[in-house]
Amino acid sequence: MQQYLKTYLFFFSLVFFVFHGNAQFKQSSKWKALFALGFNNPSSNGFIDGVSAQSVNFPTVNLGIQHMFKRAYGVKLDYGFNRAKNDADAPEFKINYSRVNVQFVYDPTEVLGVLPYRFRTILHAGPGFSFVQPLGDLTDNKQSYLNLLGGLELHYAINEKVSLYTDVAYIYGLTSLDEYDPVLSGLGAFNGSVFNLTFGIAVSLSGCQYCD
Repeated sequence: MQQYLKTYLFFFSLVFFVFHGNAQFKQSSKWKALFALGFNNPSSNGFIDGVSAQSVNFPTVNLGIQHMFKRAYGVKLDYGFNRAKNDADAPEFKINYSRVNVQFVYDPTEVLGVLPYRFRTILHAGPGFSFVQPLGDLTDNKQSYLNLLGGLELHYAINEKVSLYTDVAYIYGLTSLDEYDPVLSGLGAFNGSVFNLTFGIAVSLSGCQYCD
């Protein structure tokens, strides 16, 4: 009898822990800091004719601060830095591509209802500004322009305050090289689009606060 009692107590304790844990991890913190590191792929049509960057470039660094108005939606302000260099068939160059974006954030996890325990998805999109700085002797071809960014994050909660995540994002440049006066035709000039793949950590800055 005592053995059965211990088994029942263990079973109900486990059930309570699972459901209690699910309830906690389904809440979103109001404020979060995000840090991510990864790779980038600049589009070849953003360079002058006959020039392209490597298909995979490192590093890509993203830093952000996120505020959720409700459990499902909020806003994010983030900064991104990318370094890219020439591929094997192009003259030697390196560029620093930086951006600042204000984005709308939407969490469809509860609507989808298919993700395993501790996982969440985040959709994010919004406008921003890009800054391109060629390195070495190519600095005359630096430029800046508007962009639109869209992406998808997949989060795995370690606990109520910390989660690991991966982010797939596309940054679309809202300009072209021939729009400049004079026309930018030099090596290192870039104002195309950039594909990012990053891996990072999200840290709650507001404890376990609920959003509504």
